[in-house]
Amino acid sequence: MNHMMEGTNRRDFLLRLLKGGLTITAACTLSYWLYDGIGPHPGEKQVAKVTLPDFSMPSLRGKMSIVSGLDRVKTINRGLEALGGIETFVKQGDRVLLKVNAAFATPPLLSATTNPQLVGEIARLCYKAGASEVIVTDNPINDPASCFSLTGIEEAAQLAGAKVLLPRQSYFQPTTVTNGVLIRNWPILWEPFQKINRVIGIAPVKDHHRSGASMTMKNWYGLLGGSRNVFHQDIHNIIKELAIMVKPTLVVLDGTTTMITNGPTGGSLGDLKKTGTMIVSTDQVAADAFGATLLGRKPTELPYLAKAEAAGVGTADYESLKPIRIDST
Repeated sequence: MNHMMEGTNRRDFLLRLLKGGLTITAACTLSYWLYDGIGPHPGEKQVAKVTLPDFSMPSLRGKMSIVSGLDRVKTINRGLEALGGIETFVKQGDRVLLKVNAAFATPPLLSATTNPQLVGEIARLCYKAGASEVIVTDNPINDPASCFSLTGIEEAAQLAGAKVLLPRQSYFQPTTVTNGVLIRNWPILWEPFQKINRVIGIAPVKDHHRSGASMTMKNWYGLLGGSRNVFHQDIHNIIKELAIMVKPTLVVLDGTTTMITNGPTGGSLGDLKKTGTMIVSTDQVAADAFGATLLGRKPTELPYLAKAEAAGVGTADYESLKPIRIDST
């Protein structure tokens, strides 16, 4: 009798172990698809490739303002006013996409993601200028719903009247960057760009253990689907190709608080430094080149800047743009 019970217990244990293994496998598979970049993977049967339009405004190229201060609402307003105001970039009836960095499910205090107060204020200003719709999006590394919630971005966007668009598998379409080597028939978050005619990238200044820095150009990484971690092996060229792929209307680089070490995730207030600077520019290369100085680095220490400049994306010589400097402290 004891032998029979022992056999039964062993079978029950093995069955539970098998079920547990299947559950874990299923969960891991789901996690892979959801958080390792949603979207079809290269090699799968896909529809015709798409190409992002040019969202820049030719007459406003090479504009840049640098504002000192710790009040984000004040510095973003002063930075935009220096370039003619938000109405210079957003007109009546425009549909605006705000590409934020919502990569991690962390509170805004840790500065690993775009600050929600900044998102809310820019969305409010866009509507004030006459925008018919403002959409906020990103394809986070962690669970999208948790990221947008814990970072405060979702609440701030919605309070300003903006629509938060979380990634879904059906939202991705393949693209190929002209003369690109890495982004070829690769899925990107395409759906949020539908009927959009203005794009504003909003990113924090952060250290990055592979690229040296994560700023406005690295922010476009959040548009990639698929197993995008493979690009980490060629990080400087992928950032260059992303900057070629996305031609924004404007970029906002938030250096109010800079993550000077342990980036891009951080996790401690000790990783941060108050640098009190807001950069607004129509040149993403110039914005990142100046952002490098907030990290205590020279632009020449970030190879992707020279690569993007050589590709005609912008200039790493931000002083050549004669940036307007304002002290709002």
